[in-house]
Amino acid sequence: MADLDLQEIHDFLITIAHKAGEMITAAHPSTGAAGSKKNSADLVTETDRAVETMVSTSLSEKYPNIAFMGEETYTPNTRLTPSPTFIVDPIDGTTNFVHHHPYVSISLGLCINLLPTIGVVYNPFTQTLYTAIRGRGAFLNRTTPLPLTRPAPLTDLSKCLVAVEWGSDRSGPDYAVKTRTFARLAAAKQDGGAMVHGLRSWGSAALNLCAVASGAVDAYWEAGCWAWDVCAGWVVLSEAGGLVVDANPGNWEPSVDGRRYLAVRGGEGQRGIVEEFWGCVEGAFEVGRENP
Repeated sequence: MADLDLQEIHDFLITIAHKAGEMITAAHPSTGAAGSKKNSADLVTETDRAVETMVSTSLSEKYPNIAFMGEETYTPNTRLTPSPTFIVDPIDGTTNFVHHHPYVSISLGLCINLLPTIGVVYNPFTQTLYTAIRGRGAFLNRTTPLPLTRPAPLTDLSKCLVAVEWGSDRSGPDYAVKTRTFARLAAAKQDGGAMVHGLRSWGSAALNLCAVASGAVDAYWEAGCWAWDVCAGWVVLSEAGGLVVDANPGNWEPSVDGRRYLAVRGGEGQRGIVEEFWGCVEGAFEVGRENP
C-alpha cells in the first residue's frame, strides 16, 4: 500500500473526528447507565459503541483494504501486524464522559509497518484538535505548530510536571509498582524522592500525550493502557519533538501495542530525564510482557 495518500487519510480522519464529536456532545450519559467491563472503574457506554460503529463503517467504506482495531470490537490476544491498520478509541476518557468532566477525546490513529503514522485527537467539549502525519509536523487546530513554545531544556525531574494514571486495575503487583513509584516521584529529595512539581491524573491517555506534545506537561508515565489509547497521540508527540520509551526501565524502543509507555516532551536533556525517571520506578510492570 505504498500509494496511500496520507494527507487524504489525515483529512478524512478529521472529518470523522468532528462527526464523532457531535455524537459525544449530544449524548446524555450517566454513571448509572454506564456498563462495566472487568470492574467498576472500567466503564463503557452506548455512545462508545455507537461512535466506534460509525467510525469503523465510515473507514471500511472509504478504505476497505486497511485493517481496523477498535477498543469496543477488539478480540483478546489479537496482535497488531505490519499491514496498515486504523487504531481507534471512540471515547478516550469514558469515566470523565459519564461524570460530565470535559477531559474526553476521540483518538484516531493509523499504523503502518507497526509505526504510528497518522494521529488525530479531538476533544469535542473544548473543540481542541491535535493532528500529525509522520515526518510532516504536529499541529493544534490544524494551523498552530506544536510545541506551543520553544522547549526549555529538561534538566531535573524536580522541575517537571508529570502526568500519571491509576488505571482500572487496582490490585496486584502492577498496582503496587504504580503506587510506590507515584510516592517516589512526589517525595522530597531528602527522603529519596524526585520532588516533581506535581502529579496530574486526568483520565485520557490520548490527551495526556498531546499535553506533553504541546509542552504543557513534561512527562507522562503509564502502563496498562492499549494501542488505541496511544497510537494517535504518539504521532502528535513524536512530530512535536517528543520521545516515547518503555515505562519499565531500559527499553528505548517500545511497541505501540506494548502497553507500557513513558512520554517525554521535546527539549535538550530528554535522555537524562528518561534515565532519572527510570531510576524512580519501583519495580517492573508485568503487563505488556505478552507483547515484547
